[in-house]
Parts: sequence; structure tokens; C-alpha cells
Amino acid sequence: MNEQNLRPLLLILFVGVLMGALDLAIIGPALPAIQADLGLDTRALAWIFNIYVLFQLMGTPLMAKFSDRYGRRSIYVLNLALFGLGSLILAVAPSFEVLLVGRAVQGLGAGGIFPVASAVIGDTFPPEKRGPTLGLLGAVFGIAFLVGPILGGVLLRFSWHWLFIINLPVVVVLIWQALRLLPATRAAEPKPFDATGALLLSMALGSLAIVFTEMDASRLVASLTSLPVAPFAVLAIVLTPLFWRVEKRAADPIIPPRLLASLQMRLTGAIAIGTGTLEAGSAFFPALAVAALGVTDYNASLLMLPSVLATTIGAPLAGRLLNRMGSRLIVQLGLAGVAIGTLMYALLDLTLALFIIGGVIGGFGFSALLGAPLRYIVLHEAQPADRGTAQGLLTVFLAIGQLSGAAVIGGVAASRGGGTEGYQLALLVLGILTALLVVAGFALKSRAIEQAEAAATATA
Repeated sequence: MNEQNLRPLLLILFVGVLMGALDLAIIGPALPAIQADLGLDTRALAWIFNIYVLFQLMGTPLMAKFSDRYGRRSIYVLNLALFGLGSLILAVAPSFEVLLVGRAVQGLGAGGIFPVASAVIGDTFPPEKRGPTLGLLGAVFGIAFLVGPILGGVLLRFSWHWLFIINLPVVVVLIWQALRLLPATRAAEPKPFDATGALLLSMALGSLAIVFTEMDASRLVASLTSLPVAPFAVLAIVLTPLFWRVEKRAADPIIPPRLLASLQMRLTGAIAIGTGTLEAGSAFFPALAVAALGVTDYNASLLMLPSVLATTIGAPLAGRLLNRMGSRLIVQLGLAGVAIGTLMYALLDLTLALFIIGGVIGGFGFSALLGAPLRYIVLHEAQPADRGTAQGLLTVFLAIGQLSGAAVIGGVAASRGGGTEGYQLALLVLGILTALLVVAGFALKSRAIEQAEAAATATA
């Protein structure tokens, strides 16, 4: 693809990822209006989030694999169309049941947008531009966090339905431009679709998501042996090895075992799970501010803005530094930043200034983990035919960390009765985990090895 088409292509990918990220950020302000309009209780309201996350998690590896089989353009367009269809269902939803259907369809489409966009970058952008480009995509989530609540508040002046109606014209324009500009590649030799693997993986991930959503980590044994957690825990445990056995025999597996044969991929997956856990732990920072500093909930959320700004600014910067410093050093610096920020919260007597400083340090650390470096490593390690699948697998690892982290960290905090002591103990656990990941990061490839392998690939 020529240089002139790269910028509009990047814009299509950027807006698509931003749209998916915004839909999680803007729905928060709308929940009270939806609750009042449909007469929902608090538990039912939680499922508006949970079902989106559940179907997004199940859709991610499938859509990523489909992009390897049927081409990036057709599957990116399919993801956009599903997201638009879900938005339309939500906009006209007359009941809670229809609302959940809309969120499920929306989540299914959103699951493939980011990994497919990352794979497109690997296919079409030259190696020296992949890092900066992935960094720009990584900044999307910080932008969504900043813009989402404001946009949601403006649209709520009309009706909560407008939060979803606004997606429709954006989806139409994105599909039109995607059909024009995205490469229409597909697998050279289509093989039988791994339907059994797809079904087993979806059921295993869905069961795992329900377990982590419903469990109470402060009462771990009692929670895991109670309804509705126990049946899904058993299902996840049984289906995971069965799925892997099927994949080893499949002609075109949903997740090729060769992907995890690489030490770099296994290590990156472990760091991704740890990163997801850290991200989930950061959700408790405002609660710590309320407990330790005595601020209101609203002011606690405002205190997170410096951290979000640091992540938004740092993500493209980390992407640009990849070519100069190598992914190993960037990942380790990111983990070190998160460890320092988290341990400041865990071990120090917090003041307003220390809370902001720790948040900024941690925010820059997160920018190096949630943006380009891990996706850059995966692009580098995966074969071109597996790029979509590999990006989807990375997203699944991050999601597993987010789900398990929220349950475990919440349980650790609750074991001390919450409050400052409980949250600081939970963050101490996170800080120790992050320090261990810094050490594990030494096993990643050095910049010299990355550059030598990139040069060999370009010559071949």
C-alpha cells in the first residue's frame, strides 16, 4: 500500500477502536436513566456491563481467527456492522431483555475491532512505523476515558437512546471507507473450519467470565462451591484441556498450538495477564482516595485525570521509542513505573500530592503496557498468516487478567474490611506481582536481536 493511503487507513482503524472504547466509557453516566426508564434493580443493571464483556471476550479470538481466514477487510467490516446492529437494537430497545441482546451483539462486534486493527497495521505498515502506529491506537483508551463521560452527559440531555444512535452514522462512514481502503487478503489455502474448537473455546471463556464475575474472592472456597459459580467453574476446568486437545488435531485451529510454542509468546501472554490484573487493580484507586484522603467520590474520580492524561500522552511516545530502545526495555520501564506508583499507594502515608504523583508515574507505566510494546512483540513473533489470531489471543490474555484481577484484588481488600488498610494490602500484592514481572521481562528479546530478525525477514 502506498504512503498516501496509510493515513486515511490509520484514521479508519483509530476511529473504529475509539468507537468501541467510547461505548464502555459513555454508558456509565446513562445507567441511572436506563434504570429509571426500564425499572431495573442494581443487579440487573450490572449485566448491562457484564454481558458486553462476556460476548466481547468470546468474540475476540473468533473474529481474530476469521480475519486470518477470510481477510482483514471483510471481518473488520463485519465487526463494524455487528457493532452498528447492536447499537440499533439498543437505541430502540423497549425492554431489559432486548437491551441485553443489543449489548451482546455490540460486544461480539467490538471483540474483533482492536485485534483486527492491530493485524492490519502488521500487514500494511512498514516495520519502522508499526510501533508509533500501535502507540496511537493504544492512546485511544485514555481518550475514551476523558471524552466518554463528557459526551455521555451531553447526549443524556436528549435521551439515553442517543448514546447508541450516534454510533449509526459513524458505522456507516467507517464501513464505506473500510471497503475502499483496507486490504482484501485471505488465507491462501482455506482449510476446514474448526467449528468444534470454536464452540469449546467460546464455552470455556464464557464460563470463566461468569465465574470471575459472580465469585466473591473474600470467601473463595464458599464462593466457588456455590451456585451459580460452581457449575461454570467445573465447565471451564473440563473444557480448557479438551479444547487444547482438539486444537492439536484440527486442520486450521482457532488458536494454533504453534503460537504458544515460542517462549516469547508465552512470556508476553503472562505479562499480558499480569497487565490486565494491574489494570483491574487501578479501578480501586478512587476508593483508596476516598478512604485515605477523605475526598468525595466525585473528587476521587477527578484525581484520576492526571494518571489518564499520562497514559494518553505516554502511549504514542512509547510506540515511537520502540525502534530506538527495543520492546524489552520499554516493557520493563512500563512495569517498573506501575510498580513504583502502586507501591507508593501501598506503603506510604498518602497525601494529595503523593496520590497525584503516584498516579502519573503509574499512568506512564501503563502507557507502555496497554499500547504498542506487547502488540509489537506479538506482531514480530507470529507468522503473517497468524497475525490476527495472535492479536486476538493477546487481547484474551489481557481480559482474563482484568476479570481475575478485579475478583482477587477486591477479595484481598475485603479480607481486611476494605478501607485504607484493605486497599493498601491489595495494592501491595499488585506491587509485588509487578516487580516479579519486571524480572521476568529480562527473558524478552533484546533490541539487537529484534533488529537482526527484522532485517533477516526484510531480506528474505
